Amino acid sequence: MSWAWDNRGMLAHLTGTHLYLALMPILFGTVIAVPLGVACVRWRWVWPPVLSLTSIFYALPSLALYLVLIDYTGLTYWTVIIPLTLFSLSVLVPNVVDGLHSVPQPVRQAATAMGFGTLRRLQVELPLAVPVVIAGLRVATVSSISLVSVGQLIGIGGLGYLFTDGEQRSFPTEIYTGLVLIVILALAADAVLLLARRLLTPWQRDRARRGTRRVLAAAWLGSRTQGPQQTGDAA
Repeated sequence: MSWAWDNRGMLAHLTGTHLYLALMPILFGTVIAVPLGVACVRWRWVWPPVLSLTSIFYALPSLALYLVLIDYTGLTYWTVIIPLTLFSLSVLVPNVVDGLHSVPQPVRQAATAMGFGTLRRLQVELPLAVPVVIAGLRVATVSSISLVSVGQLIGIGGLGYLFTDGEQRSFPTEIYTGLVLIVILALAADAVLLLARRLLTPWQRDRARRGTRRVLAAAWLGSRTQGPQQTGDAA
């Protein structure tokens, strides 16, 4: 703890860099995945090649992509951000597609009956797809926070610096500090996304409350019904 406190300035800088490198790919991935997912739902023939392509992206080794990109982007943040953006698409695009498919058919029919075109209908469908999309965002964000540290092998890895420096100096405290900070970042990001889902889907909270009230009412009625029977049996 004393080492972490004495080096809090360096840790704050590394944490900020790590968070930037992890969240920018998620932002870019979301901007790409939403219209791409909408296209896959709108034109079904687009979905198979897109799924194959995103699966290929995920299968590529991250370190190999970093080394290939060095010739084009140099030792800059883009060398890490671009591969992580490609990796995020393998999670985000399927979740956008699944989220849009989860929209109840009567909702689509009602929007069509009201004269909504394709773009206006998305204003109805996308909010209903939010829970599934955010589930994908949670997975992609945590994965991105973890994979950023691999970039330290080319000198750009945020908190990954603590792993390589701690190993070179045989100083495990530095390594443990990096692990703890990465876990904290992942938990914090996940909590923020959970909060965002709750704020963006207020109807789910109302549904959960109604379900809880029904269960409590059923339990109360059951106890009232069973009470006289048990009394009669005892007599």
